[in-house]
Amino acid sequence: MDLTNKVVWVTGASSGIGEAICYELTKHNCKVILSSRRESELLRVKAAMKISEENVLVLPIDLEKTNDIESWITKIIEKFGRIDVLVNNGGISQKSLVGETTEEVERKVMEINYFGNVALAKAVSKIMVKQQAGKIVVTTSILGKFGLPFHSTYAASKHALYGFYDSFRLELKKDNVSVLLVSPGFINTNVAVNSITGDGTTLNEDSPAQINGMKTNVFARKLVGAIKSDRNHIYIGSKELLSIPFKTFFPNLFYSIMLKLSKGK
Repeated sequence: MDLTNKVVWVTGASSGIGEAICYELTKHNCKVILSSRRESELLRVKAAMKISEENVLVLPIDLEKTNDIESWITKIIEKFGRIDVLVNNGGISQKSLVGETTEEVERKVMEINYFGNVALAKAVSKIMVKQQAGKIVVTTSILGKFGLPFHSTYAASKHALYGFYDSFRLELKKDNVSVLLVSPGFINTNVAVNSITGDGTTLNEDSPAQINGMKTNVFARKLVGAIKSDRNHIYIGSKELLSIPFKTFFPNLFYSIMLKLSKGK
């Protein structure tokens, strides 16, 4: 896909990999919609992008408020007339033991990471089907391929995305709409710091894995390269990606090692 003049909607654009993706897209002469809950941060990102007003739209959204999706899309169509790429990147992380995680927290994570994500993609896909062209890009996680202690609900939400989009991709094929699943490993963001705990409070504690993870600008460059290709799925990260084939071929040993590594956390 040639991204020149394409209209690209990025959720989770106010920080982390979403912010980095927006910066990378400016190098490809895209028209960009920036979305997240924090309008002030979106305006900061917009200023840093140094992009002309006719090529950018700041659109604050809350993925828990799916009843507002049609109004969000209306604003985009009024300005740009189409949506070529949706980068469905908005989400929330969680860190707590299963027995200490309230149902309210579990539902919140699923509402944002799965139901909000899916509702947005379904609505945007209708526009893309009418256009007979488009691409839906979904940020999952390597934890969409296995679970770890303290991350049960987060892993569940990412597993669910794989099941949904692997199916949805096949349904959209006939209308020239493609789906790219992106599975990050450890990326140097504040995702761990901003995780919610079992009672819904913010963790406010960083993870050594995130601190030492891939830089967001490197991730964004690889992601945008994948968007331009015809790939259905991509893992982006470093040596932690070896956990995927290791778990596939040596599952008992894999879980034994993960259990040992998780003790004391």
